[in-house]
Amino acid sequence: MNNRRGQEYPVTWQVTANGAREGGMNPFRLDDDKAYRQWRDHKLADRPASVEEITVPIFDAGSLTAGERDAILSRCRLANAAVYQINGRPVADKGALVALGQQFGLCHLDNNLRSDEDCITSLRVTPRGEHKEYIPYTSGRMNWHTDGYYNRLDQLVRSFIIHCVSSAQTGGENRFMDHEIAYILLRDEEPAYIAALMEPDVMTIPENIHQGAEIRPAQSGPVFSVHPVTGTLYMRYTARTRSIVWKQDSVTQEAVACLSGILSPGSPYVYEHRLQPGQGIISNNVLHCRGSFTDDADTGRKRHLYRARYWDRIRGTEYCDMFQEVA
Repeated sequence: MNNRRGQEYPVTWQVTANGAREGGMNPFRLDDDKAYRQWRDHKLADRPASVEEITVPIFDAGSLTAGERDAILSRCRLANAAVYQINGRPVADKGALVALGQQFGLCHLDNNLRSDEDCITSLRVTPRGEHKEYIPYTSGRMNWHTDGYYNRLDQLVRSFIIHCVSSAQTGGENRFMDHEIAYILLRDEEPAYIAALMEPDVMTIPENIHQGAEIRPAQSGPVFSVHPVTGTLYMRYTARTRSIVWKQDSVTQEAVACLSGILSPGSPYVYEHRLQPGQGIISNNVLHCRGSFTDDADTGRKRHLYRARYWDRIRGTEYCDMFQEVA
């Protein structure tokens, strides 16, 4: 892959007969500082500085032109996310979002507990008592997280599409940060923080009990993990303080506190955008949060989003796709 300055990334993967990437340089190995520094410097130099730089106008989400698709893909390669703005054919139903995802290799939808029958979730304030324990269905603030942090490790949510059908009267801003930037800031602060957050039992989500029945078992896993074949970084995280069990050693506690500081208000690495009708975000499950909002009861104007979660990563953004390969 060429970056915006026309230079080829110097990182190479050794490709074996079974497709695994072995040896070579890996920026996410703590013992490979040279690869990390090369990747880090390119990542920070090419990082889009504003939401405007990752926003792409499109005509029809269900049938992108080659130029529109390439423009979205280039933003996702740089920032792991892109905002699209539909200036033509409106999204009439969720089928257009399914078609949008398929154009980026997103085919395996995550059928979570509160999704609709088509595995795509309608996010809006629900009647009192319905889903009341789940913040996405309220007007309250949602803290920093990646989607599906409670999923089994063989069903990781690697990407999502969020589409705005209608916006709230006030509030509801989305904030998001590229998880690769969070990795860089943590590793630059203290590499031991990365090692701690890669431990397989560093974060545990307790079982989900509803009306006395277990609907999801407890799930432990790392915050950061690396795909063994593609070398791609994945992040699993929530800033919730309730129902989350962190490993109690001192370095883990320091790492969690450092990450919380990285995500504090005012960070130059955080994108903020209030989605308008016809806009959406396609992302490799970057860190994100949402501000509280107010619907308009008089006019019936209510915040309504569609959310599609996928087990796939956006095709063309894997490290083995972006970095030079040698046989």
